[in-house]
Amino acid sequence: MTVVDAHHHVWDLTVRDQDWITGPGLRPLRRNFTLSDLAPETREAGVGRTVLVQTVTVPEETPELLALAEAHTWVAGVVGWTDLTRPDAADELARLRELPGGRYLKGVRHQVQGEPDPEWLLRPDVRRGLAAVADAGLVYDLVVLPHQLPACAAAARSLPRLTFVLDHLGKPPVASGALEPWASGVRALAALPNTVCKLSGLVTEADRTSWTADDLRPYADVVLDAFGPGRLMFGSDWPVCTLAAAYGDVLALARELTGGLDATGRRQLFETTATRVYGL
Repeated sequence: MTVVDAHHHVWDLTVRDQDWITGPGLRPLRRNFTLSDLAPETREAGVGRTVLVQTVTVPEETPELLALAEAHTWVAGVVGWTDLTRPDAADELARLRELPGGRYLKGVRHQVQGEPDPEWLLRPDVRRGLAAVADAGLVYDLVVLPHQLPACAAAARSLPRLTFVLDHLGKPPVASGALEPWASGVRALAALPNTVCKLSGLVTEADRTSWTADDLRPYADVVLDAFGPGRLMFGSDWPVCTLAAAYGDVLALARELTGGLDATGRRQLFETTATRVYGL
């Protein structure tokens, strides 16, 4: 099995600021993180392919990520960003795919978690953009908070030809220990066949200094039951994960949390779901 890391980032603060890295809690992230930094981590962990995911909502970043994928064969796909509300979103997606490395564009996402409107995904201009993503044969990554999950389900229900990928389990409230209403929102989303979930981002939603696998297991169990391994994929969320755990520890945790799966289920979660959904 070739493990696929379906979610990681890179950034260079000399190129542009990452304006979301604010406050003392995120201070360790205020430095450059490059593919050269990640390469030894993936080799040691036995990860053979990765998906590089956007971090900022600026049009210049996605072409840069595509060029990185072109230059590094182990980066098998890119989830980029474009303004879905622009009337010519379809033309912009086509332009991105013509750039160097454009064949590596597999999906699009937007920082919906930062939108004040909990139903942002249901706006007519956004829905038009989501339809363009579907027409382009791409998937849409959802980076949302629990209260936005109902809108995610409504959007997925209204666009059955678009695959929606839920990043970081929808950011459950691990630190508080609460399951609801997050779990109900996740189950409603998972009831739709065009939805997939990433087992990623859990350690940074927990107490970052004292988390245990038992703290995270109830949340992993919800998505395992709701989506099943055929619609789950592993993601490290490196380097954000380093706030709470090293790269290898995140992969080891995912293996521990999914230890009850049979060999087929493990292969799906750690390799074939991401390969199929992103067309790697």
